[in-house]
Amino acid sequence: MSAAPVIVIGAGGHAKVVIELIREGGEYEVVGVLDADPTRREVLGAPVVGDDSALPGLRREGIENAFVALGDNRLRLKVGRRAEAAGFFLVNAVSRRAAVSPTARIGAGVAIMAGAVVNADSWIEDFAVLNTNAGIDHDCVLGEASHVGPGSALAGGVKVGRLAFLGVGTLAIPGVSIGEGSVIGAGACVTRDIPAGVLAYGAPAQVIRPLDGAGR
Repeated sequence: MSAAPVIVIGAGGHAKVVIELIREGGEYEVVGVLDADPTRREVLGAPVVGDDSALPGLRREGIENAFVALGDNRLRLKVGRRAEAAGFFLVNAVSRRAAVSPTARIGAGVAIMAGAVVNADSWIEDFAVLNTNAGIDHDCVLGEASHVGPGSALAGGVKVGRLAFLGVGTLAIPGVSIGEGSVIGAGACVTRDIPAGVLAYGAPAQVIRPLDGAGR
C-alpha cells in the first residue's frame, strides 16, 4: 500500500525533524513544504511549493493531509486551525523510538520526538510537542499547542497549560500546574504551581515577570 501524501507547513529546523519523523513512520510521503518564504528550494529533499496561501489549492488538488511544523506555539495553533478549516486532516509525527503508553490520549498535529516517553493515562492535546528525550509520567496533561523541550522530565499528574513552553531540561515534581502561555526557562525545577502568562526559571523555579500577550 502506497504512502498517503502530506504537506508540511514550515521549513526551519523543527520542520526538518518532523519530515524525518514522518518518513520514519512510513504511512505518509512528504510531497511538499510550505513556508512564509516561498522561494523555490528543498528541505531535506522536499520541495518548497509556496506559502500558507497555497493551502486551498493543494486541497483542491486532492492532498488531504498536513502537518504544521512551526516552533512558535501561537503560530502553530493559528496555522493548524487554518489548515483544518481548509479541509486538511492534521496527522501526527511520532517517532518509532518513542515509548507511548497504549492508554495515552493523543490529539491531532502532535509531534513526539525520538527518545520521548509518554506514560499511562496521559493526555497530549492538539498541536503539542514533546521533544527529544523528554518524558511525561502517568496522568500528565500537555495542553493545546504546548511544547516540552528536549530532556525535560515531568513527574505524575503534571498539567502544562495551552501554549506553554518548557525549556531544555525542565523538571517538574508530581501534581504541579504550569499556566497557559507561560515560559519555563531551561534547566528549571518546578516545585509549585506557575500561574498563566509568566516567565519563570531557576531551581526551584521562580516567577520573574509577566509576559506580554501570553495566551492570545
